[in-house]
Amino acid sequence: MLKDVTLGQYFPGDTVVHRLDPRTKIVLLVVYIVALFQASGWWSYALLLAATAAVMLLGHIRAKNIFKGLKPMLFIIVFTALLNMFYTPGRPVVEGWIITWEGIERSVQMILRIVLLIAGTFLLTYTTSPIALTDGLERLMSPLKRIGVPVHEMTLMMSMALRFIPTLIEETDKIMSAQRSRGADFETGNLIRRAKALLPILVPLFVSAFRRADELAVAMESRCYHGGEGRTRMKQMKLQSIDAFAFALGVLFLAAIIVMRRFHL
Repeated sequence: MLKDVTLGQYFPGDTVVHRLDPRTKIVLLVVYIVALFQASGWWSYALLLAATAAVMLLGHIRAKNIFKGLKPMLFIIVFTALLNMFYTPGRPVVEGWIITWEGIERSVQMILRIVLLIAGTFLLTYTTSPIALTDGLERLMSPLKRIGVPVHEMTLMMSMALRFIPTLIEETDKIMSAQRSRGADFETGNLIRRAKALLPILVPLFVSAFRRADELAVAMESRCYHGGEGRTRMKQMKLQSIDAFAFALGVLFLAAIIVMRRFHL
């Protein structure tokens, strides 16, 4: 299960999606999320599915990578679907049942919404390196520096968090394998027993995480790191014609979803 967590991973490539400016991809992700929550009908979700599939094809991202990353979220997806299925009023499927046709429709739409939301986030991290993502976020949030917001420090922490997600997952998998070899059982028993069985994992994991954080801090201080003041970049970000074209497609996409919502499509 831990190996299925792919958030924070970056798949290098030279596709159209990879070459987009990171600021463009971040803004388009925001537009995508807004459009996702504006969708209300099946035609809207069909358009969202088509757009997601198109980005996957252009970025050479396989569908199995997306589905693999969805496995840890399976419980939340199923639980949300069941809540909407049983608690949405409407016409019952069978007389006397609490399951309604409106509930089934809403549960399917909620599943699509959650899956597409996670897929869109994964597509951003799959096609954008953590450094480029950090630089893009910092440039987009740079106006907040005027009111004293520590933009560089915030984006740096976000970048390091994304960078160390795969590392911590790998470390957790190693600790669990070591504990299993000593007879630890993480699968059987009730909820309380399983929670107690996780203690031998959490303690060394926290120790390892704090040790890595301390080593990283020492490494940054030894290289005279003093935050973003006076910092230069080897690669300067510059918007190109392909970014303008992507922005235009994003605006048209959001407008189409809003029009579909207007006409309940």
